[in-house]
Amino acid sequence: MTLEKILIVDDEPLMRQFLEEALMQKGYDVEVAENGKKAFAALRKSSFDLMITDMKMPDHSGLEVLKRAKVSAPQMLTIVMTAHGTIENAVEAMRLGAFNYLLKPFTPDALEMLIDKAGKHLSLVHENTYLREEIASKELPLELIAQSPVMKKVLDEAVRVAKSQASVLIHGESGTGKEVISSLIHAHSPRQNAPYIRVNCAAIPDTLIESEFFGHEKGAFTGASAKRLGRFELAHGGTLLLDEVTEIPLSLQPKLLRVIQEQEFERVGGSRSLSVDVRLLSTTNRDLREAIKNQILREDLFYRLNVIPLHLPPLRERKEDILPLTRYFLQKFCRKNGIQPKTLSAAAEKKLEAYPWPGNIRELANVLERVVVLDYDPEITPNHLSI
Repeated sequence: MTLEKILIVDDEPLMRQFLEEALMQKGYDVEVAENGKKAFAALRKSSFDLMITDMKMPDHSGLEVLKRAKVSAPQMLTIVMTAHGTIENAVEAMRLGAFNYLLKPFTPDALEMLIDKAGKHLSLVHENTYLREEIASKELPLELIAQSPVMKKVLDEAVRVAKSQASVLIHGESGTGKEVISSLIHAHSPRQNAPYIRVNCAAIPDTLIESEFFGHEKGAFTGASAKRLGRFELAHGGTLLLDEVTEIPLSLQPKLLRVIQEQEFERVGGSRSLSVDVRLLSTTNRDLREAIKNQILREDLFYRLNVIPLHLPPLRERKEDILPLTRYFLQKFCRKNGIQPKTLSAAAEKKLEAYPWPGNIRELANVLERVVVLDYDPEITPNHLSI
């Protein structure tokens, strides 16, 4: 259970008692405060996952409590309770960062539903925080620790352009690590604490890709039983990676161009324009000039995506990286499969360095995992390598 400790702020004794008993029955650790002053004291003393506060109180309003809480406990979620006559205040509270609001009078079921929603939200926040910490940790994935001058230059450029808001187009053969570089850019950007959303454009059917990007309203098409947020909305404030961007249907590219230019879009089946703030990263393994010539990619979209181009060299052009990557993957796969560490013979090293690796790093990882799992000799020789 992600939600553990909840603070209730209300000047009405019966409402405090009702909330405290209802939430304690669900297993939550509950603390109550009868006014804003006592709420501030509780926030100074303890940390809470969620605060439920009334909107109208004699000493401090719910909005004042929310504002102070956002400063002292920015990670805490807040739900405000309000009567029908003060719905405008609830809207203002949402603008100031409240997670949600409850209209009085409300049923225990409505309260439970909102608490569950807050718990799921907090779980996602924690999961995303963990993933960002993994990406942004000081010890980078060894796929990024490069010996070759050409790859060191790429990494330096990626970190440098990460500080900007410019769109970046990462080009390279399949298996060269384009998604890893995208993660690196996000992790070193000013948006590192905001969402990082990825979408594989090649894996989505043409009939669904618009909904995947922009979301849809309930009833927008057969099977749309509920409103759904698209990837652009999910990435609001953060970074969106369009993996294999040249696979986006030509018919959808004008809408994508509009989002990039105007930062606005409509959900499928919707009529209201929604604003979005997204930093765009794209990857492709195609020859982009050929894609434009063959009318696979619009030229105006290309210039919007290709503000900062980054080219990832194939593994055959960065031979100095083959053995460091090999040792990393051997260690990784031995540990993963509970196998004693393996060593490489000098002849095996030469064979690995001489091979052109048409599948790049992905192929290297595949070959080495096979060696680890299928061959039990402690030393890897050329005969063990299926290349």
